[in-house]
Amino acid sequence: MKFRNVKGTRDFYPEPMRIRNWIADAWRRVSLRNGFEEYDAPIFEYLDLLTAKSGQEIAEQLFSFTDRGGRQLAIRPEITPSLARMVNAKINSLPRPIKWFSVPRLCRAENPQRGRLREFFQWNIDVIGEDSGLADAECIFTCVDFLREVGLTPEDAQVRIGSRPLSVSALWAAGVPQADEEKALAALDKRPKLNEDAFANVAKGAGLSGEQIAAVTRFQDCATLDDISAALPDAEPRDIEGLRQLWGQLEAMGVAEYCVLDLRIVRGLAYYTGIVYEVFGGAESRAVAGGGRYDNLLEVLGGPKVGATGFGMGDVVLELVLDEKAKIPPELRQGGLDYFVIDAEDGAFHAVMRTVGALRRAGRSADFSYARRALGKQLKDANRRGAANALLVRADGGLEVKDLRSGEQRPAALSDLLSSA
Repeated sequence: MKFRNVKGTRDFYPEPMRIRNWIADAWRRVSLRNGFEEYDAPIFEYLDLLTAKSGQEIAEQLFSFTDRGGRQLAIRPEITPSLARMVNAKINSLPRPIKWFSVPRLCRAENPQRGRLREFFQWNIDVIGEDSGLADAECIFTCVDFLREVGLTPEDAQVRIGSRPLSVSALWAAGVPQADEEKALAALDKRPKLNEDAFANVAKGAGLSGEQIAAVTRFQDCATLDDISAALPDAEPRDIEGLRQLWGQLEAMGVAEYCVLDLRIVRGLAYYTGIVYEVFGGAESRAVAGGGRYDNLLEVLGGPKVGATGFGMGDVVLELVLDEKAKIPPELRQGGLDYFVIDAEDGAFHAVMRTVGALRRAGRSADFSYARRALGKQLKDANRRGAANALLVRADGGLEVKDLRSGEQRPAALSDLLSSA
């Protein structure tokens, strides 16, 4: 019988593992330099926690189970409910604003397809306990800081920013009943991913008339804040002013070139309450990242009403975009060592072991061949391992360094190699 990994999951052989670690290391590096602290939570939670946040329908999208004690549990599909639970448990002792990040492994009962898997990793950035739009600006800045970190330019990726309150105002202005609001918002959320005919069919399925669809799409196509004011004269001025202030903050922080106003961005989840945004890049039609303000979530999960905002970025679509844009460092494809140490003549293996040990203790990556093989075969091993240098060792301990990229070979002293390590 031949076994294979479960559909929608990945085996991380050394090459994909190097790429995964490179992405995760960049996520952590960017998070820490922007003042966020790392947290984590259990990989499974009570099912009630997840349905309280997203409704009973979420249960069909989860890997849920009953434990031996009869408790209904589920593997986490996202970490935001866990974050809210953890913060609620210590809300009075945590200094605000709470700036936390996490890189959890998540699982969803998805239909696997390109860019969508059942198991994935996601970078989460959240600011809790701050009501001002400055927290939204900082989250967007942190997201763009990562895009820059991995070499994605404004031509490669854009943060498309919308407003949940203004989208609601557009629905009301079009005469959509408040009772149908969430269903209509879920339909609007699909527009960036569909052509206009397909979107019209989805919107009609959500109960919108042709006139209502036309009115709402006119709002969504507004290109400037002045256009919004003209399209929605009865909208709350603070909602438009909030967008204006956000743009000024993004310009001051030097990331506005990555950002565009796109009122088609709605975000389908009901808990969003303010600014929302998604990051699109490459030929993929799905977002690389998405987030926004969710001021009611902690209250829904049994805590106080506290301002909160944040985003998540999954590794699956991100890696597709990075690969398409040739931003993944080539050396990750092959791995790499500082030195591959070779016994260049008979009787030199003991000196190889001494040299390898000294290099490793000095912080250099070094490896060697377990089998005693001809010099040419060991050089092939060095190239296969992606080593930068081959270190040829004689029986008397003498050394020569061969740069495997340039082919240059020169005598070397171990003390010099150690002092430069």
